[in-house]
Amino acid sequence: MACQSVSAVMDEQALLGLNPNADAPYRQRALAYFEQLKESQDAWEVCADALAKGIYSDDHVKFFCFQVLEHQIKFRHAALSAPQQQLIRETLMKWLQTRLMNVHPEKAFIRNKAAQVFALTFVMEYLTLWPKFFFDILNLVGLNPHGVDIYLRTLMAIDAEVVDRDIVHTPEETRRNTLIKDSMREQCIPSLVESWFQILTAYQQTHPELTCQCLEVVGAYVSWIDLNLIANDRFVNLLLSQMSMEDLREEACDCLFEIVNKGMDPVDKTKLVESLCQVLQSAGFFSVEQEEDVDFLAKFSRLVNGMGQSLVLSWSKLVKSGNVKEAAETLHAVEAKVPLLLQLLVHEDDDISTNMVGFCYDYLHVLKQLPQLTEQQKTNIEAVMLAVMKKLTYDDEYNFENEGEDEAMFVEYRKQLKMLLDRLAQVSPELLLEAVCRVFTSTMQTWQATPFMEVEVAIRLLYMLGEALPASHGAHFSGDTTKTSALQDMMRTLVSCGVSNYQHSSVSLEFFETVVRYDKFFIVEPQHIPNVLMAFLDQRGLRHNCPKVRSRVAYLFSRFIKTLHKHMTAFIEDILTRIQDLLELAPPENGFPALLTSDDQLFMFEAAGVLIVSGESPVERKQVLMKSLLTPLMDAFRLLLAKLLQETMEEHQAVLADCLSHAVGFASRTSKAFSNKQTVKQCGCTEVYRDCLQSFLPALSCPVQRGVLRSAVRSFLHRMIICLEEEVLPFIPAASEHMLKDCEAKDLQEFIPLISQITAKFKCQVSPFLQQIFMPLVLAIFEVLGRPAEENDQTAALEKQMLRRSYFSFIQTIAGSGMNEVMANQGAENMERVLFTIIQGAVEFPDPIAQKTSFIILSRLVELWGGKDGMVGFPDFIYKHIVPACFLAPLKPTFDLSDAQTVLTLSECALTLKMIHLKRGSEFIQFLQHEYLPSLRVTPEISQELCQVLQQPDIKVLKNYIKAFFQRAKL
Repeated sequence: MACQSVSAVMDEQALLGLNPNADAPYRQRALAYFEQLKESQDAWEVCADALAKGIYSDDHVKFFCFQVLEHQIKFRHAALSAPQQQLIRETLMKWLQTRLMNVHPEKAFIRNKAAQVFALTFVMEYLTLWPKFFFDILNLVGLNPHGVDIYLRTLMAIDAEVVDRDIVHTPEETRRNTLIKDSMREQCIPSLVESWFQILTAYQQTHPELTCQCLEVVGAYVSWIDLNLIANDRFVNLLLSQMSMEDLREEACDCLFEIVNKGMDPVDKTKLVESLCQVLQSAGFFSVEQEEDVDFLAKFSRLVNGMGQSLVLSWSKLVKSGNVKEAAETLHAVEAKVPLLLQLLVHEDDDISTNMVGFCYDYLHVLKQLPQLTEQQKTNIEAVMLAVMKKLTYDDEYNFENEGEDEAMFVEYRKQLKMLLDRLAQVSPELLLEAVCRVFTSTMQTWQATPFMEVEVAIRLLYMLGEALPASHGAHFSGDTTKTSALQDMMRTLVSCGVSNYQHSSVSLEFFETVVRYDKFFIVEPQHIPNVLMAFLDQRGLRHNCPKVRSRVAYLFSRFIKTLHKHMTAFIEDILTRIQDLLELAPPENGFPALLTSDDQLFMFEAAGVLIVSGESPVERKQVLMKSLLTPLMDAFRLLLAKLLQETMEEHQAVLADCLSHAVGFASRTSKAFSNKQTVKQCGCTEVYRDCLQSFLPALSCPVQRGVLRSAVRSFLHRMIICLEEEVLPFIPAASEHMLKDCEAKDLQEFIPLISQITAKFKCQVSPFLQQIFMPLVLAIFEVLGRPAEENDQTAALEKQMLRRSYFSFIQTIAGSGMNEVMANQGAENMERVLFTIIQGAVEFPDPIAQKTSFIILSRLVELWGGKDGMVGFPDFIYKHIVPACFLAPLKPTFDLSDAQTVLTLSECALTLKMIHLKRGSEFIQFLQHEYLPSLRVTPEISQELCQVLQQPDIKVLKNYIKAFFQRAKL
C-alpha cells in the first residue's frame, strides 16, 4: 500500500484504550480496533510501518503493533502476498536496527514479544523464504548489547516453538520442526555456536545478564546439536572459569548440567563426566562445607546429581551389553562420587539435599544388583542410612500449630527420604534393622532429656520399618526371628519406657501411629494392652490439648479396638465409662468447643459398637450396653426435632438439622460392628435399633431442612435393611410415604436405590408393599420429569437424566427379581404407560446408560411374558413396539457406534432380538422377513442374512453381525 501519514491511518482514539488505566469504553474500542486490524487484508501494514519507523514512543502501542504482526504471521502467513511477506521481514530488521542505536533498551515485555515475532517468522520462512535468517541477524547486531539481547531472546523463543517437548504439536508441525533442526545443523549451528562463544567471552565482565542469557541458550540447544561443538576444551574451560564468577556461576552450572544430561554412548558419557569432575575437583568445588552460597549449592547439587545419574545409566547399559571392563570402570567412577553425594545429602538446606535423592536412589539400586557388597559399599550404605535418619528430623522452625508452604514442602521431602529408606531395606535389610535398633534404643533410654525432634524421628523410624520390611497382613511378629525379636524388643520398649508422656504433639502422634501400625504385637504380648489403652483414653490421646492429635487418635483408637477386641473383654465397661462424654451429641451453640468434631465422634461410636458387639458378655448385657449407648442419641434427637419445628431463623434451623443428622449418623455407625457371625438379632439388639427407627422416621415429614434430614434417615434405613433383616419391613411403607411427598428430582433419585435394595433383598416378602407403592412412585417420577426447566439449566437437565436412569434401574430390579406381578397387577392402562416409558427410554433419549437398561428390561419382559402362555396382548406389543425399538434406536443419528457405552447398548439390543426369537420362534422370523424389514427398505438378501444369524446359537456372532448391520445402514 502507498504509505500515508500514519496518524491519518491509525485510530488514535482506539490507541488510547491500550493504556491499562484507560476507561472501559476506550478499552472496548481498542479491542475492536485490534480485531479489525487482525482480520483485514492490508490494514495491519500500518502497524508494520509504525514499528519500522519508530513512530510511537508509547510502550503499549508498540506492543499492540507487534501483536497485530504476530497474528498475521501465525494465522494468515500463507494468505499474504510475496510483497507483504517481504514487508514483515524488512519491518523486523528495520526495528532491530533502530534498537542498536538507542541508548535505552526497550522494556522487557516488548523485547520478549519482538523475539516471539522473530521466532514465528523464522519457523514460517527459514526453510523456504529466509534461509539466511541467522546470518542476517548476526551481521546486523554484531556485538551490540541491545542487538545481542534480542538475538538471544529470539533463540529461546525458537527453542520454545521448535524443540520444547512440553508443547503438544500436530504431526505436521513435528515434521516441520524436524526439518528445521536438520537444516540448522547443516547450515548454521557451527556459526551460532561461534557467536555464543564470542558473546560469553565478550560480556562476562561487562554484561553478566547477557552472559547468563547466552548460557541458558547453550543449555537449551545442547540437547539436539552436535555435542563436540560444546563439549570441547575451549568451551568447557570457559564454562568452568565462569563457575568461579559470582554473577555467572549458577547459570554456568545449569549449562554444564544440560551438557551432562545429553544422550550419548555410555563410554563417551563416562569420559565426559569424569573429565568434568576432575576439573571441578581440582578447582575446589567439591569442598562443599566451605561454600556459603546456598543458591549456588542448590545448582551445584543438581549438577552432581545429574553426573551421578548419568554414570549409573552408563553402568546399566554397559552391564546389559556385557562390557565388563568398561562397566567396572564406570562403577568405580560412581563410587568415587559417593563422598560428595553424602556431603550434599546431609546439607542442612533441604533443597540441596533433595537434589541428591535421585542419584542416591540410583546408587542403592546398583548395589542391590551386585552379587556381593564390599566393606566400603557396606560403609556407604550405613552412611546413607545415617544421612536419611538425620534429614528426617524436624527443624526448630517447623510450625506445628499453623502448617504453611514450608511445612508442606518438608512433608513432601520426607516422602522422598522414605523412598530411600525403602530402597536401603531392599539392599540390606539387616543393616537397616540394626541401625534403626541402635538409634531407637539409645533415644528411648534418654527420652526425657532429648529434644522432641530426635524422639519423634526415633519412633518414626520404627514406624517406617513396617513398610520398608513388609510382612503380609501386618504379621511382623511371626517368621524370621532376627526381625521379629528386634521389632518386638523395640515395641516393648516403646510402650513401657513412658515416652507416651512426652509433651509434644509430633511425638504423641508418632507414638499412636506406631502402636496401631504394629497392633499385632499386642496379640503376642497382650499384657501391654492396659497401659496403651490408658494412653489412648487420657490426656496423652483422646484428651490431648492439641485438636489435631485428638482427631487422629479417635481414628487410630477405632482401628486399635477393631484389631484387638478379643483381648478387651475385661476392659469393655471401663472403656465405655471413660469415653462416655466423648459419645455425647454436642448440643448446637452451647458456647463450648467439643473435644472431638462430629467426624471424629463417628470413629468413637464405631469403636464403642465393636466393644459391645464383639465382647464375651452375655446377650442381656450387650442389650443393656447398646441401649445405654443409643438411648441418649434418641432422646436428644426427639428434643432437637421439636426445637427445629419451632425455630424460625434459617441459620439456627441449619445448625439444628446438622446436629440431628449427626445423631442419626452416630447410631448408623454403631451398626458397623455387626457381622454374619454377630448379627443384630444374636446380640439381642433388634429392639434398640427398632426404637431408633421409631425416633428418626418422624424427621422425614419435617417441613424445613428436608434435604439434610431425609439424606441422614435414608442412609440409616439402608444400614437397617442390612442389619435388621425383615424387622425393618414394617417401617418401610410409612417412610416411603413421607419421602414421596413434595419431592424433587434429587430426592427421588436417592429414594429409588432404597426401594431397589428392599426389592432385591426381600423379593416376594415385599411384593404387596411394592404393588401398593409402584404407581405412586412411578407417577411421582413422571411428574418431576415432566416439569418444565430453563433451557440452559445444566444442573436440572443432569438431575433429570440421573432420575431417568434411576427409574429404569428400579424397573430392572423388579423385573430381574422375578416380581413381574408387581407390574402386571397395576391395571392395563398403567401397565401400558410404564411399558411405553421403557420403549421411550430405549429409543428417544440419547443416553446410552439409560438405553442399555431399557433393553435389558425389554429382554427380561419378553422372557417373562412373551411365550405362548405369557401375558395376554404382550406378543402384539412385541411386534408393534419392541421389535421396532431394536431397529429405530441404533438408526438414530445420536447412536454413536464408536462409543464404548453405546456398543454395550447395542449388545443388549441384540440379546433382546435373540430373546424374541427364543420365545416366538419362526413366527418372529416370518414377521421380520415379510413385514418389518421390507418396511425399512432392507433388501431380501440382507433380510435373509440377518434372520439366519438370528437363528444361530452363537450370540457373539449375532452381536458382531448386528454391529456391522447398523454401521452399513448408517453409511
